[in-house]
Amino acid sequence: MGSFAYTAPKKLEQALAVLNKHAAEGNRIQVLAGGTDLLVQLKSIDSEPRTILDIKKIAETSQLTFDGDHVFIGSTISCAVLYENAELKEMFPGLTESIDLIGSTQIQGKATLGGNLCNASPAGDTISALFVNGATCVIANESGLREMPVDEFVVGVGRNALQPGELLLGLKLPKPAANTSDAYLRFIPRTEMDIAVAGAAVSVSLDDNGVCVAARVAIGAVATTALNVPAAVEALVGSALDASALQKAAEASSAASSPISDKRGTEEFRRKIVGVLTKRAATTAYARAKGEG
Repeated sequence: MGSFAYTAPKKLEQALAVLNKHAAEGNRIQVLAGGTDLLVQLKSIDSEPRTILDIKKIAETSQLTFDGDHVFIGSTISCAVLYENAELKEMFPGLTESIDLIGSTQIQGKATLGGNLCNASPAGDTISALFVNGATCVIANESGLREMPVDEFVVGVGRNALQPGELLLGLKLPKPAANTSDAYLRFIPRTEMDIAVAGAAVSVSLDDNGVCVAARVAIGAVATTALNVPAAVEALVGSALDASALQKAAEASSAASSPISDKRGTEEFRRKIVGVLTKRAATTAYARAKGEG
């Protein structure tokens, strides 16, 4: 490993001042939320000197609130804490499922939802789940706060939309409407602790007759970023998620994907399996929205 400076301010304004000072001077700085990606990267693929800015002591980054019409999840709250929150599980079962898939129990004690998003891996489990729940990134800079839809935040492999002098304060999610629920599924070669070969997240809203009136579908690990699939949404809306609608949604997800072939799966396999996962996730989300899940 190279040489590193470390700072852990307790106030947001202090952290932003450090970020801006480094940006103005052209010095490298990286934000530490949980560290489960960053520390591995420091030891393996990128050991160049930099300053590590630990934001875990900043109060705003550790807030979990259920105020008004939205839920706010601070960027440094550990996955373990989020997964154990009963209110969050009830509102977003698919999202909490995706959170529970990040590493081992030990890793989840440090890993964060915000860090998983900022790491911007195409296979990041929580990213597709955030897409379908309409999450908004709350970004802090010296001018104040700005918001960005989560599906605009990841711009490439390992790249996000944060500008110099900015940090992700947290994520804001609208509380689900009545008869609305979500699900997330992935395929991995092993039984646990692996990264997704393909993943799919689905959220559906139903009317009183069980007909889908709104939906979101997103897929992961089959392109350079997670993808929304509007054609899959069109297949689901207006149906009671019958076999024909589910098959059309599966085909839309397969068609929208642009995967690679590697030792973990071929392009053809990934295209096929992401459709299967879409169909299964939609079925689970539908059952949950009906109160049967």
